[in-house]
Amino acid sequence: MGASGWDYYVPYQEGLNAALQQLRHEVFEAGDYYWEPRPQSLKELWEDESVQESGTHSILDIFRVVGPDDTPDYNTVVPVTAEEARELLGTDKLTRAHVKDFDVFPRSRWIGRCAVLHDDEGNPQEIHFWGHSGD
Repeated sequence: MGASGWDYYVPYQEGLNAALQQLRHEVFEAGDYYWEPRPQSLKELWEDESVQESGTHSILDIFRVVGPDDTPDYNTVVPVTAEEARELLGTDKLTRAHVKDFDVFPRSRWIGRCAVLHDDEGNPQEIHFWGHSGD
């Protein structure tokens, strides 16, 4: 099938990892991913070796947000830094209007990205998660 692109918007909260885990739970509960038969839990889903190899083509393939001192690896998401946003898009207060230009941010398959999006006054409004996963 090949990798699938995915993106999600969630309300802003300070903890990016907490936002990711909440999103993963919501996507799992909604059944908004590729895999049959549907398991009873995320744990059960990821115990399946085929899922480990092929993924779900969704945010369920991403387990944690890496910190500034961590090395990105498969199944992680890397936040866009203020420096990266300034260098590539000219601002550190990204908004929904910038999302169309997010292809400038480096990314790899099975490693997602996330960015805090701001309102017109510069206040954090939501978090955008995006990436490609699945085989």
